[in-house]
Amino acid sequence: MAEAATNGGAAAVAETPAKARPTKIPDAVKHRGFISYERETLPYRPAQERMQDWNEVLATARNDDLLKTQSARCMDCGTPFCNQDNSGCPLGNKIPEWNELVHQGRWREALDRLLETNNFPEFTGRVCPAPCEGACVLGIIENPVSIKTMECTIIDKAFEEGWMVPRPPAYRTGKRVAIVGSGPAGLAAADQLNKAGHSVTVFERADRIGGLMMYGVPNMKTDKVEVVQRRVNLMAAEGIEFIVNANVGVDKLFSVERLMSDYDSLLLACGATKPRDLKVEGREYEGIHFAMEFLHANTKSLLDSGLKDNNYISAKDKKVVVIGGGDTGTDCIGTAVRHGCKSVVNLELLPQPPATRAPGNPWPQWPRVFRVDYGHAEAKEKFGSDPRSYEVTTKKFITDGDNRVSGLVLKRVRWFKDASGRFQREEIEGSEEIIEADLVLLAMGFVGPEQDVAEKLKVATNDAATTFKAEYGKFATNVKGVFAAGDCRRGQSLVVWAIAEGREAAAQIDKFLMEDTSKVGEELKAARKKMGMLI
Repeated sequence: MAEAATNGGAAAVAETPAKARPTKIPDAVKHRGFISYERETLPYRPAQERMQDWNEVLATARNDDLLKTQSARCMDCGTPFCNQDNSGCPLGNKIPEWNELVHQGRWREALDRLLETNNFPEFTGRVCPAPCEGACVLGIIENPVSIKTMECTIIDKAFEEGWMVPRPPAYRTGKRVAIVGSGPAGLAAADQLNKAGHSVTVFERADRIGGLMMYGVPNMKTDKVEVVQRRVNLMAAEGIEFIVNANVGVDKLFSVERLMSDYDSLLLACGATKPRDLKVEGREYEGIHFAMEFLHANTKSLLDSGLKDNNYISAKDKKVVVIGGGDTGTDCIGTAVRHGCKSVVNLELLPQPPATRAPGNPWPQWPRVFRVDYGHAEAKEKFGSDPRSYEVTTKKFITDGDNRVSGLVLKRVRWFKDASGRFQREEIEGSEEIIEADLVLLAMGFVGPEQDVAEKLKVATNDAATTFKAEYGKFATNVKGVFAAGDCRRGQSLVVWAIAEGREAAAQIDKFLMEDTSKVGEELKAARKKMGMLI
């Protein structure tokens, strides 16, 4: 698959070859645009160029002709599945509306529509896998509308034009909210609660605000200064307090008792940061790391010193093996390539996805299809082949005799359906092989949140997992005044779901805080009503 077909962050679908259609739209005609124009997305910089630096892989130049043709492709469906939370966007983004406004050149109004439902489109426009595109009605018979391209461009233009300025609330309710965790869920909740007039403090155990967006996603996918810190600075100017190096529930200064006494409500938005381990023989050898150890240290060193302090796990001149696919695995590949690794192999337990939707994966479900993301393309450019190897399991790690990993013993597997129709796997006898490795990165996902805060607060957890127990839609835990949202509540998920949960949890916290509305002045009531809050 050509790299151009999968740019703009992991592509939503495997795309069919482009037809011979015009790319420049005459005047402002939109009629039958989805027939007249082929899908295009914001391009990546060439692989050979971008793998030499840590800048964003997306090309930054905006092409107004491209945006006009792409917005023309939106069909303005009577029932737009793209913004349905059960099939498309969990935020319910008003996609046909802002597509039409962009097509008409009404950018400021398009921004207003976008911000009605999405607090951070500059995040989702870069890293979200775009379930909206997978559910696009046009995608039934054609390549879907390039929704991410439109979303990312609207917000980037808004910052360029100076439209994104601090808008602190005109009134304060006198209520205080503490939020533990500054990832997308925590930031979204903070933004909503601050707009409602509450005083919000966000506690982050790392040395920079942003959570997943700061240290979990590499700089080449989302620039930390120009994108993440820019948003944090805006929120701080609107009155939100951020406290870093605050390990709530562990540091005495930030005990749960203090937060419960100093604040009227507490939101747990601490993510699902406990990684899934690979418990096989030799796991204790040096040179085997969780993916987030690798990625976090690299981004911190990059921001602190441009990697000059050497406080990171280097892949330079090493034979790298990444176990686990997905976005995190791709990020490990791209980072290792930039370090100057000697080779990189990506091991995946599941079969290679098909090029197009399988019969059991109909629209508008998320399309489980083969994709080539930026890291795969860069590894192929550097080493001549796609780094991924499918249907393989790791049996044990081997050492060079000095307690350092030197290789892996692998075995091929075969997937089949049992009598009940469920997929099972079996190992293929005689398929055992050994591959060399100096650095192994485990990118197999996360099993839930760390438990320090929950244990000290006596917050209940779900039996099947370690996630915090809080009913979806209510987000309240078993402890009065304590709420939970995002990955710590629902388990490992998408950035767009984290933002959606943060917004919805904020509404429930607002309802909890403002139960006694008799003490709220009429001016404040009017202001909050104008902002769409509950009273």
